[in-house]
Amino acid sequence: MSRPTKLFSLSIGLACLLLALNFGIRSSMGFFMAPISEEFGYGREVFAFSLALQNLFWGLFQPFAGAFADRYGTFKSLLIGAVLYALGLYVTASAEGVMGLNLGAGLLIGMGISATGFGVVLPAMARMVPPEKSSFALGLGSAAGSAGQLLVVPMAQEFIAGYGWSTALMLLAVCALAMMILATPFRTVDSNSHSSSTESAQTMTQALQEASAYPHYWLLVSGFFVCGFQLAFITVHMPAFLSDQGFAPDVAVASLALIGLCNIFGCLLSGSWSGKHSKKYLLTFIYASRALTIAAFMILPMTQTSVYAFSIVTGLLWLATVPPTSGLVAQMFGLKYMGLLYGIVFLSHQLGSFSGVWLGGYLYDMTGSYSVVWWAASTIALITAVIHVFIDERPVLRLRTAPA
Repeated sequence: MSRPTKLFSLSIGLACLLLALNFGIRSSMGFFMAPISEEFGYGREVFAFSLALQNLFWGLFQPFAGAFADRYGTFKSLLIGAVLYALGLYVTASAEGVMGLNLGAGLLIGMGISATGFGVVLPAMARMVPPEKSSFALGLGSAAGSAGQLLVVPMAQEFIAGYGWSTALMLLAVCALAMMILATPFRTVDSNSHSSSTESAQTMTQALQEASAYPHYWLLVSGFFVCGFQLAFITVHMPAFLSDQGFAPDVAVASLALIGLCNIFGCLLSGSWSGKHSKKYLLTFIYASRALTIAAFMILPMTQTSVYAFSIVTGLLWLATVPPTSGLVAQMFGLKYMGLLYGIVFLSHQLGSFSGVWLGGYLYDMTGSYSVVWWAASTIALITAVIHVFIDERPVLRLRTAPA
């Protein structure tokens, strides 16, 4: 293996480890809801609102993080993000009230996730490979996030059981700082190595104007709202929901771990299929399948078997939306400003996440049940499946008419 090939493989590998930490730590936050709420004497809505703010600020800062990475480099974005992520975990661990929880678990962690997560790393990974391999790279990066959920969630639960929630958060803060080391290969990666001459001539303002005037981009934006609603609601509220149904905590751990495990295969398959088949029809299939899966989960008797079956199917569909969605952004507009344009799409995802997390806690406190939110998630997924049928996934006119 040549030296450039070794460096490339190392860069891809460390990028995947970084995404595993980013996604795994975030996915573990739902397990802190019960111990934090009990210690402070709050209802579930309070910490749920902090996590909803986390998703909101993650989304609000994602376009800025993507634009920063596009202009100044992925490495600088990752360094800043790792510090913010760790600081947010520390502030949450030291919180003495609602303000501290909202600042740490909400604002700071949300900003940290945006600067170290999919919106920054996936575009960089897509630029690191030839265009024909970009879908596979996006699937590999998404699968790495799933692996993080599989590995970090059980570790976080053990931290809570062994040391208490505050110390557990401190230990996760150390893990977040490790992302600074994993970001090292991005110092030498040319982020625009596979940009065409047509892309290079375009300014950031022109890219925003082009995307904002393209209706099919907004269909993609609106559809990703639903993905965020479902994923964030399940990530945060699944442990509490299963507890309400009489299941032991280890069932919730196994459920989320199964989602993470199956998500690895779902992302790899989605990334592979995205490079061979229509991305919009793949998304139609994924959203329709989610709608039917949730409906079946609510209708059938709630048993440990049904929980695990739901987790397996949900895992296969979990982040399977990311490769075709991010791939559609690159396919429509090119790679140069993918971080910014995908960041806007991801903002919609996080607005959905905010809604799913907050409404889950609010409606539970109001009704004593999660049923309304489950059925809402199923219904809007079905609507989203239909929306994607009408997306024109061809490159914009500027790229279609560009000289070869």
